[in-house]
Amino acid sequence: MATVYFDEATRRYSKDGAPAVDHVTLDIADGEFLVLVGPSGCGKSTSLRMLAGLEPVDGGRILVDGHDQKGVRPRDRDIAMVFQSYALYPNMSAAQNMAFALDNSKVAKAEIRSRVAEAARILELEDLLDRKPGQMSGGQRQRVAMGRAIVRQPKVFCMDEPLSNLDAKLRVSTRSQIAGLQRRLGITTVYVTHDQVEAMTMGHRVAVLRDGRLQQVAPPDELYDRPVNTFVAAFIGSPAITLVDAPVRDGRADVHGLEVPIDRSLAGAAGERVTVGVRPESWRIVPESDPEGIDLTVELVESLGSESFVYGRRGPLDPADDAPDTERVTIKTEKRVPVAVGETVRVRPVESEVHVFDGSSGERLVG
Repeated sequence: MATVYFDEATRRYSKDGAPAVDHVTLDIADGEFLVLVGPSGCGKSTSLRMLAGLEPVDGGRILVDGHDQKGVRPRDRDIAMVFQSYALYPNMSAAQNMAFALDNSKVAKAEIRSRVAEAARILELEDLLDRKPGQMSGGQRQRVAMGRAIVRQPKVFCMDEPLSNLDAKLRVSTRSQIAGLQRRLGITTVYVTHDQVEAMTMGHRVAVLRDGRLQQVAPPDELYDRPVNTFVAAFIGSPAITLVDAPVRDGRADVHGLEVPIDRSLAGAAGERVTVGVRPESWRIVPESDPEGIDLTVELVESLGSESFVYGRRGPLDPADDAPDTERVTIKTEKRVPVAVGETVRVRPVESEVHVFDGSSGERLVG
């Protein structure tokens, strides 16, 4: 196990272009499961490859257990990489794939057999050790790739979107296996994904990247409840948060005609406009007579069995209108709240759960 520290780490693919990873500073604790998440091209895989030694560090440094990794070859870093594509040798059995790196390192045969057997037991691969990759399912191949990393007994696991090739049901079961495995082994793990559900359910902490820059690092609950800016607020959470550009008058923000009070400590920091964010579960359907509500016309209802998501908008439905509409709102409802497309519902937000961001910078306003 090991600590990992990104110290202003930077990667440029060209002198004139924007950095792929831009002065990222990130401290990863011994035994921590940290997830790097963000949209495509944000620098998360590049950051992982820099740690593994597969990409150079053009500025700053990366330390493992306090030791600068500059000039250290990938094979000498004691870091095991699990790739998106599995990268198994098709002509070798599962056992041979798992033992390959140990064979190359001249580990004793008895020690190799012991490590492979232990990894197979942990990953429930004992009956598959003689099979070749072509005779296994995607989930089984992924577990073999995990086993190949485990037998090395590395200081750090690097996992680059290892579940993206699996179907939805298999992703759910495999991610729980990976999280449980990391807890048992206690190995420092850096995990890359574009799937924010994976990030929120697997990581001790989640680091959100955008255009090569680190936006926020926090435990999943904090990331969801206190996003530092509108980008993090919009990226984390499914369905996405409703963000409304709202003018401020007398300490109140006008959200679609609904006046939302702004905390007095925020009113001074806010300019003439703020961005107000309300998550789906923070809206309440209220009686038509409620003076503090706003009316929405229901456009779509997504029923998930135990709950539903209602997508509504201000004003009547217009079938010809497919352009983005800033007046659309997403509401989470319970199973027994009947709502149909075309109906009008009156809603208002829970004031204590409203997020307020600066209208210009998008940064969270903190009182």
